[in-house]
Parts: sequence; C-alpha cells; structure tokens
Amino acid sequence: MDHHYDGEENDYMQQEDDWDRDLLLDPAWEKQQRKTFTAWCNSHLRKAGTQIENIEEDFRDGLKLMLLLEVISGERLAKPERGKMRVHKISNVNKALNFIASKGVKLVSIGAEEIVDGNAKMTLGMIWTIILRFAIQDISVEETSAKEGLLLWCQRKTAPYKNVNIQNFHISWKDGLGFCALIHRHRPELIDYGKLRKDDPMTNLNTAFDVAEKYLDIPKMLDAEDIVSTLRPDEKAIMTYVSCYYHAFSGKQKAETAANRICKVLAVNQENEQLMEDYEKLASDLLEWIRRTIPWLENRVPESTMQAMQQKLEDFRDYRRQHKPPKVQEKCQLEINFNTLQTKLRLSNRPAFMPSEGKMVSDISNAWGALEGAEKGYEEWLLNEIRRLERLDHLAEKFRQKAAIHEAWTEGKEAMLTQKDYETASLSEIKALLKKHEAFESDLAAHQDRVEQIAAIAQELNELEYYDSPSVNARCQKICDQWDALGALTQKRSEALQRTEKLLETIDQLYLEFAKRAAPFNNWMEGAMEDLQDTFIVHTIEEIQGLSTAHEQFKATLPEADKERQAILGIHNEIAKIVQTYHVNMAGTNPYTTINPTEINAKWDKVRQLVPQRDQALIEEHARQQNNERLRRQFANQANVIGPWIQTKMEEIGRISIEMHGTLEDQLTHLRQYEKSIVNYKPKIDQLEGDHQQIQEALIFDNKHTNYTMEHIRVGWEQLLTTIARTINEIENQILTRDAKGISQEQLNEFRASFNHFDRKRTGLMDGEDFRTCLISMGYNMGEAEFARIMSIVDPNRLGVVTFQAFIDFMSRETADTDTADQVMASFKVLAGDKNYILAEELRRELPPDQAEYCISRMAPYTGPDAVPGALDYMSFSTALYGESDL
Repeated sequence: MDHHYDGEENDYMQQEDDWDRDLLLDPAWEKQQRKTFTAWCNSHLRKAGTQIENIEEDFRDGLKLMLLLEVISGERLAKPERGKMRVHKISNVNKALNFIASKGVKLVSIGAEEIVDGNAKMTLGMIWTIILRFAIQDISVEETSAKEGLLLWCQRKTAPYKNVNIQNFHISWKDGLGFCALIHRHRPELIDYGKLRKDDPMTNLNTAFDVAEKYLDIPKMLDAEDIVSTLRPDEKAIMTYVSCYYHAFSGKQKAETAANRICKVLAVNQENEQLMEDYEKLASDLLEWIRRTIPWLENRVPESTMQAMQQKLEDFRDYRRQHKPPKVQEKCQLEINFNTLQTKLRLSNRPAFMPSEGKMVSDISNAWGALEGAEKGYEEWLLNEIRRLERLDHLAEKFRQKAAIHEAWTEGKEAMLTQKDYETASLSEIKALLKKHEAFESDLAAHQDRVEQIAAIAQELNELEYYDSPSVNARCQKICDQWDALGALTQKRSEALQRTEKLLETIDQLYLEFAKRAAPFNNWMEGAMEDLQDTFIVHTIEEIQGLSTAHEQFKATLPEADKERQAILGIHNEIAKIVQTYHVNMAGTNPYTTINPTEINAKWDKVRQLVPQRDQALIEEHARQQNNERLRRQFANQANVIGPWIQTKMEEIGRISIEMHGTLEDQLTHLRQYEKSIVNYKPKIDQLEGDHQQIQEALIFDNKHTNYTMEHIRVGWEQLLTTIARTINEIENQILTRDAKGISQEQLNEFRASFNHFDRKRTGLMDGEDFRTCLISMGYNMGEAEFARIMSIVDPNRLGVVTFQAFIDFMSRETADTDTADQVMASFKVLAGDKNYILAEELRRELPPDQAEYCISRMAPYTGPDAVPGALDYMSFSTALYGESDL
C-alpha cells in the first residue's frame, strides 16, 4: 500500500518516511499522534460548537470531517448526506476527500471505505495530510516554506537561548526547553526561563503545555510522560503542536501591522470628515447670508422724501464696502477648501466629496449670481429715485410760488367785477370805468400764461407721483375754477359798460395813456420779479453759463425799462399839472387804473434789489459746478490708472499659471510676490472709494472724463483678488499631487507642455475634444465608452472642461499606493482572530484609545448566525470607509 502526499507545490516537504513504514507505526508514536491530532481537530471544531472523542470513530460518517474542513478553510462544502447507511457515510467522506484534492493535494491509496471502516492508520494519515495542507504548507520564513520554514522559524526564535538547539522535530524537543524558549521569546512575562533546568524535562514540558493552554489558547496535544519515555518522539505530533505556536505568535505581528494600517486609514478619514464639516458650515452660513440679502436688494419700493432715499443710498454704500467684501473672501475660501478636500480624497483613494443637497459649489455660484443680479440695478434705481425726488421738490416749490403770486393777484377781483358802480356814475366816471375794465382785460390776458404754467406743473407732479398730489390738485382746481369765473364776470361787466358807454363821452386821454402804458410796464416788472426769484437746477458749467448769459441780457434791458418808467411817471406828472392848472375835480385818482406812481417805483426798486441777489446766486452755483468738475477730473485721473493696472495684473497672473518658468515652488513664490503687491495696492482703491463718495454726495451723475465707474473698479479688484488666490491654490495642489504621486519636475514640465499644446484657446482649460486629441497623441486607443469613463474621472462635475490639476491626477493615478476597503477588512479580520465579527475589548487591546472608540461608536452590531453578545460588524464599517455612506 503506497500512499504519499502531493500538491501543486508538493516540493515544500520531502517526507522522511514513506507511509508504508508509517503503517508499521511504533505504538508509542501512534498514541502520540492520536492524542495530538485529536486535540488539533478539537481546537478547530470548538469554533463550530462540537468536538471528537475517538479520532477513527467520530469521522466515520464524514459529517464532522466536512465540518472540520469548513472551519479551517473558511469555505462551504457540498451539502452532506444525513442518512445512516454506509453509502451515505462513504458519500460524505468522498466529499471531504474531493475538497482536499481541490486544494492541490494528491491523495494516493486513501479511500473513503477505509475511513468509514474506522481504519486508524488511514484516518491518522488523512488528518496528517489536512494538517500539512492547512497548518504547515503556508508557513514561509526567509524563502523557505512548510516543514523547512517551520524549522527555520523555530531556530530563529530560539537562537538567543544557548541551551536550546533545534535541529529536527523529534529529539530536539525532548527536554522541553525548546517549547519554553518559544513562549518566553514572545511572552516573557509568562515563564521564568532562568529557573528552568535542562535535566528536568518533565517540569519543562508541563510548564510549556500548561502556559500554552492557559494563556495562548493552544490545547494540550502531547503528554510529557510520552515524550520523555519515548526514545524518539513522533515527528508529526511535534510538528502539529509546534505549528500552533507559529500561528499563535505570527498572528500578533499581523495584528500590529493591521492595527497600524487601520490607524492610518482612520486618521485620514477623521481629517477628511472635519474638512467636510467645515465646508458644510461655511456653505450654510454663506447661503443664509445671500438668502437674507437678496430680498433687501430686490426691494424697489421708493421713499417719499429725499432724506429717506439718501439713507437708502448710504446703506447700500455700507453694504458694498463693509458687508459684501468679507463674503467675497468667504466664497473664495470655500472654493479653495473644496478643491483641497477633493485633492486629499483623490490622493487617499476615497470617493469625491458630495456636499449636502443645495450646498454644491455650483449651488453657491448660482446663489452668488442671483445676489449680483439683484445688486446690479439697485444703485442705479436709487440714483434715479433721488433725481426724481429732487425734480419733484423743485417742481412743487415752483408750483407754490406761482400759485401764491396768482392767488395774490386774484384777491378781490371777483368783488371788483361784480360791483354796480357804473349805475350811479357820471359820464366821465363811466368812461373811466370802461377804460379801467379794458386795462383789466389786458391784465387778465397777461396772467393766462401763468395759469397754464400752474396747470402744467400740477400735471407733471401727478405724472411723477408726487406724494402730496391731492393738495396740489385741489389748489390747482380752485385756481382754474376761479379763473373761469373771472373770465365770465369780466365778459359780463364789459357788456354792461359798453351798453352804458353811449351815454358817456368825456375821457381823460392822459389818464388813459398812463393806464395803457403803466399796465404792461407793471406786468413786465411783476414778470421780472417772478423770474428773478425763480429757482433753478443745473448739473453742468454749460447750463449755469447759459443762465448767466440770459441774466446779463436781462440786465442790458434795464436802461430802456427805466426810460419807460420815467415816461410813465412823466404822464402822471403832466396829469397833475393839468389838474392843478385847470382845477379839474378828479380827486387826484386815475379812473382807468389802480396802478399809481408809488406802486411803480416800489416795484422798480424791488426789481433793482433782486438783480444783485440773482447775481450772487448765479456766482455761487457757478462755483459749485466748478467744484463738481474738479471732483470729476480727480476721480477720472485715478480711475484711468487703476483700471488698466488691474487688467495688466490679471493678464500677468494668467501667463504665470500657463507658462513653465522654473519649479512649482518658483511659480508659487512669484505668485505670492504678486499677491503682496496687489494687497499693497489696496490704499489706492480706498482713496478712489473716498473720491467716489464725494461725487455721490455732490449729486454728480455723469463723468465724461473716464469710461470707468466705481462699480467697474470694484468688480475688477474683487476678480483680481479671487484669481490670485485661486491660482496660488492650484499651484499648491499641484505640489501636493506631485509630492504624493512622486512626480519629478521634468514629468510635471512634460505634463504642462502637453496640456498647453492642446489648450488651443489658451484659457488654462482643455475642452473634451482637445483632451481626446491629447490622449490619442499619447497612444490611447479608445472608443466612446472608454473616453466617457475617463472624462467622468477628470471632469466629475460634468463641466465639459479638464483642468490641469485633473490632467496630472489622471496621468499619475496608476502609480498611487493607497489602501483599499478589502485590505482594511482583512486587517480587521486578523484582529478578530479570523472571526466574522470583532469585540470592543479586541479593538481596545489592539488600537490606540481614541481610534478604538471611533470604531466602536460607528460599527453596527453584527447580526450573522455566529453572532455573540457585543459582536460588531467590521465588514460594513470597512466598506463605508471607502464608500458614500455617512459615518
């Protein structure tokens, strides 16, 4: 009967004795093998909650044999037969033997029938084959494996012990010091090795066996008496027992390695979680501020007074100078933090960070766009409203002045027109009344323009939605109604006087001439006084110069007017002379007019008094317009320098980020110098803001000396600050990627050269077609599906463009040495002693305290069939570390 053990790597062990000779097994060796193999099988079967008592009897039905193989391999075998007949038992044993053969083991002359028949030799041979395959074959130490590897491991571990010399797996272990040395080497606190004596093998062996069973969970597989009393202990029993030492101690080293790997992974995860929390809070705060601000900017409800609108303008200036700039900074910092986090996630082989719903970078950009859209027309609306209110105030004052003058003129006119004095008057009195009435009609016609002006001003105030329009309309209606009544009364009195005129013939020509010349002159003086007191509003030097020219032309007419005044007074003097000469009983009054020389002189003096006042008002307005022109030029001189300077800096920064001059550190240094120079330029922007405030306070609404507005300068300045910060962040991320991926400066330069070559639009971005051309030029042969997969990697946000950072990530990602979820899961399995779950005390024993508690707080309870109280599910936890779950 020739049986031996072969496998795919069956050269790992050359058996010293053929199995034929093992059939002639020494009874002492058979006893040792039976005890050792039984204990070894039970050490695994207890994991399934069972054990064997008699090795050749308990494996006969094949059920516990199949269970043993499932436990030690971690795999499921075919479903066993549950019948009690011999054929069922043979079928089960064959399933077990077939499984052993499937693991690369060639079984010769071991048949299921012998096992079912309880052949002790065959059963021990089969168990030895299983021990070799699953406990010894995979041992590897310094290029040696299996038996030689296990022997070399024993020699290396016991080398420091001079009274131990391991050369084989039989007599080298008889004194027991080899077992004690292995335990002391790994767990020195368990054995006081100095007290052991080579001439006391029983004590040594029992010490080792007891300690191994109590502290190392290695069952007693040997009896000290059997080893001491046997000339040459059984080699297979010794190898089986020693292999348990190997697996017990080598597992500890694996646990340390696994713990270190887990610590590393958890540290990365904890840092990334903190960055995610920071991003979420900053994004929430910024979006809340935008949500609160937009309704304020969209409010276009006008105020009714100039003071209230001026306060709105002041509030808007505070918003643009104090409230918005820090938020611009926060938005930029948010984008920088997001990019840095995504870079770290890519470098640690984690999935990209997906912010909460509504907090994506694109959501923030959209909200910011809505804010700036609301802001865009707000200042223009404010200025238009101020201009409208200024116009309204001017028109309202003009209306009040003209209405007051007209109401003063109409005072008593109705009573005068309704009196019946002509009924008892003499002929001369009637003629005087008639002429007086003609003069009144002339005066009435002269006032028609003023009434039309009053109505036109009231109409314009209504169209401009003047807040006090009801009172204006009521006053205007009263004036118009009174004017119509005056017209009707005038017509009625005229007809009455004309009827009486035929009865009256005498008329004083001089009085009539005086009345005819005094009335228009009086109207002229009233018009002149009205014009000299009229308010004006201008916005340019040219407009005030036009008013000054008109005023000078008016002053040039005063000598002629004075001549007319002298002539009118001369007529009055002539009348007095005639009355005095001819003693005419006229009672010193002019029957044709109420105007007298005293009134003419008083009004003339008033006109002469108003002229220099008008001169002074025009001079002051001219000075104000000159100051406004100075403010315009002062602002334009600075804006025409600052605007091109900002544009130049933007272009220079763009060239630095695209051109390859020096290392990334050189480019970063250059950019930081630019950033410093830009920050140092801020006082000029502040000075320009001050000039702009003076212009707005002076109510200057245009500036022909420059095309730059303050809003242009603000937007350009904010864009410049954002661009330099983003460019510096891109270079820093390139350095981070270069260092993490081990990319040389030459490789980075080659990447940049390739990127620039295919960046045909020179925007610092490649579109999809440019990127496809670049890949083809580097030898990529791909279809649409493959290209779409690559684009999903380099453009996860589907913007249709590839940044240089994403390009170098793609070019270098194959070389990354990162952990995976499977590796972390395998590490946890080592810590768990090969169980499908792990206990809190095992985590606290193997991991640092903070990271052990981190795992315990996040691991879900394990619910598998082999669960025990307190069992934790490390598999789903490992998957979540690399997945999209929220830990």
